[in-house]
Amino acid sequence: MAKVKVEFVYAGLRVRSLARSLRFYRRLGFTVHRRGTMGHGGRWVQLRFPGAAQGVELNYYPRSNRYYTPIRAGTEFDHFGFRVSNVEAWEAELRRRKLPVVARIREAHENLVFTRDPDGNWVEFFGPVPE
Repeated sequence: MAKVKVEFVYAGLRVRSLARSLRFYRRLGFTVHRRGTMGHGGRWVQLRFPGAAQGVELNYYPRSNRYYTPIRAGTEFDHFGFRVSNVEAWEAELRRRKLPVVARIREAHENLVFTRDPDGNWVEFFGPVPE
């Protein structure tokens, strides 16, 4: 396998209310780095804390979203986010290592593959969209 660079970037949290969570994290000192809408309808906001290399991503999934599940205390963790230099090569490596590929998203603006740990926590690997 070609060497793939992997870099830990953020941890994602599922939230019940983006507005309420943004107020909280801003009061802690975080600033909004980026925000957007996922191709499947969820919304996300990436936050950075001054001086920190990693960030927090707030993720909101409406009831109509295929990734929606009711939130109970202790289920707010959504996923870890790792940047990889080549998503296709890393997906092949996940399969070679016999790790589950639980979602694969290829859109014009995003290229992502997800696996799941033994406790059900998702791990996202994202990188450049192939031309």
